[in-house]
Amino acid sequence: MPEGDTVFRAARRLHAALAGKVLTRSDFRVPAFATVDLVGRTVDEVVPRGKHLLHRIGDLTVHSHLKMEGRWDVYAPGERWRRPAHQARAILDASDVSTVGFALGVLEVVPGDQEDEVVGHLGPDLLGPDWDADLALANLLRDPDRPVGLALLDQRVLAGLGNVYRNELCFLRGVLPTRPAGEVRDPARMIALASRLILANRERSARVTTGVDRPGRRFWVYGRAGKPCLRCGTPIRYGELGDSELTLRDTYWCPRCQT
Repeated sequence: MPEGDTVFRAARRLHAALAGKVLTRSDFRVPAFATVDLVGRTVDEVVPRGKHLLHRIGDLTVHSHLKMEGRWDVYAPGERWRRPAHQARAILDASDVSTVGFALGVLEVVPGDQEDEVVGHLGPDLLGPDWDADLALANLLRDPDRPVGLALLDQRVLAGLGNVYRNELCFLRGVLPTRPAGEVRDPARMIALASRLILANRERSARVTTGVDRPGRRFWVYGRAGKPCLRCGTPIRYGELGDSELTLRDTYWCPRCQT
């Protein structure tokens, strides 16, 4: 599941493949930007911003978001794609490399000086140069009655966390996702732990929160409904939590270790 660490690695791969190179192919397979042609332009950089990707190309920015299923792949010229062609949403090639964005949840081309209109609403980026733990804490507590499990997923609070980290953080801090943020004991420690967890995983292809890199042992609660808690043995429970039916997300917790 793409979260901030996944996007961080994707940006690094794309930057290494494209930065400083002139585009020889530009193909946007979404109606609103199908006529945009970036051929002949030089890619300045590719950077992450929370769970967003920004290709900065002269005075334009290609903004994409992976959502649940998206990914960017890097190929040698002529190499067979690892996903079906009908899933391709963007193709940006240089003379010696091809990059393809598949099943992108968001794809748009905006003027570079208008980047803030697409990512300016985001809170401090856990993996970015603007990371500010104090601001993230203030954002978390701005609505003290909001369930902490919803606040942690709100990219306006802090940018980069997704559902895996949300569930694991609540377990590690011993709180139910439904507990109001204002009732979380020592919320600064939760923010600090979020930073440590995502930093520890930004170089890993397999995300781990338990310290044990083996199938079935990488997470404390996420994806483990009905299985015994790795700490106390109580069966892990499953439910859904969201601000509305449209935003319901899978939620896992240990009824003994979390209160």
